[in-house]
Amino acid sequence: MVLPTEDRYSTTRNELLDQLAYAMGGRVAEEIVFHDPTTGASNDIEKATAIARKMVTQYGMSAGLGTVKLGESNSEPFLGRDMGHQRDYSERAAEQIDHEVHKLLDYANTEAWEILTQYRHVLDRLVRELLERETLDEKEIARVFADVKKRDPRPIWRSSPNRPPSSIPPVDTAAETAAGEDQMNPVDQAASAGEGGNQPGSIGPDASDGLTAGDQERSDGAL
Repeated sequence: MVLPTEDRYSTTRNELLDQLAYAMGGRVAEEIVFHDPTTGASNDIEKATAIARKMVTQYGMSAGLGTVKLGESNSEPFLGRDMGHQRDYSERAAEQIDHEVHKLLDYANTEAWEILTQYRHVLDRLVRELLERETLDEKEIARVFADVKKRDPRPIWRSSPNRPPSSIPPVDTAAETAAGEDQMNPVDQAASAGEGGNQPGSIGPDASDGLTAGDQERSDGAL
């Protein structure tokens, strides 16, 4: 179980991509180590799929579909009931949603594979420690992962190639001003979001392709 180190009220796109890669770690480890996946990762896959679908249909984090909420939720959280997701979009839009969700999950699998392949010795070290002691505290985990280096930030995500990011940094908080911390450029700040985990490398979903001609054509007629 991974516990948050502070209260959070919102989650960035980069942090959600981190969660996807983290969720895929167990399945990828099975493929790397045993060359044969098991049913053990089914819950992680289910959670990752739900996150990816929300990124596309609720959070407006897909350049292909844009900043739009797709589908109506029939949930009653105070009664502890969730009646599912009512579709209010076309069959073509549904295909585009599936495409975007698969793209996010495929990228998460690639990230997890790159990280675990690079740090296979750390993975094996963790297994040996757990076989010996079953549970590890924060300091022991930090020692096991001492060799792991933070990856280069993802390229900044843009919802449209026609809307370039601003180069003006955000306003300093009182604590940052008192500490004399320099604010990062918004591009760097967005790319390095999610300080708690390893950041992916130089590619990302929507990073290189953005709104391609094909995506734009699909988006124009999807809804």
